[in-house]
Amino acid sequence: MPSTILGLPVHPLIVHAVVVLVPLAALLLAASAVSPRFRRWARYATPAAALVGLVLVPLATSSGENLEHTVQETALLREHTELGDTLLPFMIVVTVLAFALAWIELRGTRGGDGGQAARWASPVVMRIVAVVAVVAALGTLVQVGRIGHSGAKSVWSQTATSGGGSDEGAPAR
Repeated sequence: MPSTILGLPVHPLIVHAVVVLVPLAALLLAASAVSPRFRRWARYATPAAALVGLVLVPLATSSGENLEHTVQETALLREHTELGDTLLPFMIVVTVLAFALAWIELRGTRGGDGGQAARWASPVVMRIVAVVAVVAALGTLVQVGRIGHSGAKSVWSQTATSGGGSDEGAPAR
């Protein structure tokens, strides 16, 4: 993977996609878990957003490791990289649950399969999946926030210390 595109580091470019798609997938998952009407409406969008987010997370991690070799190592940077490595398991769970909810929804709307759909779309199974999905979505949102905050602290602390107190060259606020 290239470390820059048109002179810009790839990591912030990919991270912006992750910062949008991962929370979107988590919010779609939570809404699908608690609202049957929303679940029917978003039965394809939820797993699609989760799958794209799942693919982007390792790309963000890999590009971050490339960028890490070009900047000064600090405790804040180490914290960010360690937290960044924790997002993939969260996204795996979100993606599996998004596909599970879509599958349950599709099985429940088909019918005529000898009671199989009724068993999988039963209120007990749906409640269990819904509770796990909401917990996973909330955990993922919190983790994305923690990772993003640690990354911002790392970048802004280096910008503040390298700029000699001036805003020249600092990102726009």
